Amino acid sequence: MLLSKRVNVLSESLTIAISSLARDLKASGKDVVSFSAGEPDFDTPQKIKDAAIEALNKGVTKYTAVEGTIDCRKAIANKLKRENGLDYKPSDIVINVGAKHSLFNLFQAVIDEGDEVIIPAPYWVTYPEIVLYSGGKPVFIETSDESSFKMTPAQLKSAITPKTKMVVITSPSNPTGAVYTKSELEALAEVLKGTDILVASDEMYEKLLYDGSTFTATASISKDMFDRTITINGLSKSVAMTGWRFGYLASNNKELIDAINKLQSQSTSNINSITQYAAITALNGDVDSDIEAMRVEFEKRRNLACELLNKIDGVSVVKPSGAFYLFVNIKEIENDSMKFCKELLEIAGVAVVPGIGFGMDGYFRFSFATDEATIIDGIQRIEKFISSKKK
Repeated sequence: MLLSKRVNVLSESLTIAISSLARDLKASGKDVVSFSAGEPDFDTPQKIKDAAIEALNKGVTKYTAVEGTIDCRKAIANKLKRENGLDYKPSDIVINVGAKHSLFNLFQAVIDEGDEVIIPAPYWVTYPEIVLYSGGKPVFIETSDESSFKMTPAQLKSAITPKTKMVVITSPSNPTGAVYTKSELEALAEVLKGTDILVASDEMYEKLLYDGSTFTATASISKDMFDRTITINGLSKSVAMTGWRFGYLASNNKELIDAINKLQSQSTSNINSITQYAAITALNGDVDSDIEAMRVEFEKRRNLACELLNKIDGVSVVKPSGAFYLFVNIKEIENDSMKFCKELLEIAGVAVVPGIGFGMDGYFRFSFATDEATIIDGIQRIEKFISSKKK
């Protein structure tokens, strides 16, 4: 057999597959509106682009340290202290090619054959795939509309076995937009006390919060949680820097950081030097007003999309507290989310991602990271398509 067993366990990302199909149909002349991509429609703030140009003009185009430049890691450490109350040193931080790379490095560094990783469902499509690739076993905790798609302490406790190595916490969540409150994180932390279980805390959407919600970093809950948590973040979503590929992880465990550096030194080495230089502008808070302007616009779009979707007979959606996704319940219409989404794309020209890709059928993910006119047009098409299915 040509291909390795480990690569054959991987499945293609449904979010990327649907987005690619939508682009292909659009290129062939079909009228398609897409709500499938996890990418802001805003441009990167000008100050960041100016910093990148400055880097080029100054010749900041050479290799850097594998883990990133000291200036950029200092900026991350300062950001984590200033905004999240986390006391990491620059030596606790590794800069990666996006947060997906952070997760890949982390799982490769700590997961052995048979290790279990607890993942609340619905989940971001990549989590279980990287766990499987690393030889681990994903253990899913199913959440629901009723719990606002958040796992409970009782669920976490019942999922723990002697083989549990890690639990993944995502707040705000992709695909649901769920945000764990401080008290909810404290309750989960109580369950983990006295164990050796690690926590991977994916905080990529931390700045996209609505209705006055506040963000609590998982590692800030207690000294115990700080010691067991690997904080993962980046600039793709909240600062509209998806194509720049800037992610990072932070942990006070020197053995783990050294292992990740060793792995990265033999794979990607450092991320590009220009992105690191420009990222400092975002990390220092110089574009906070741009981030807030985007957040305000996302909140308007969320309100509009929720209102319109909840008016459709047989459709319901829990209004999320963060991120830029809606996880739309279509169980009354069709439990086979793949079938529903394929037909919706082919017949109505609307691209959304089937819930089965996130571990929960009977739903689809709708990204409202697009303009209001497109949201209105797309939801009108969805309503018309559902009406035709009921006839």
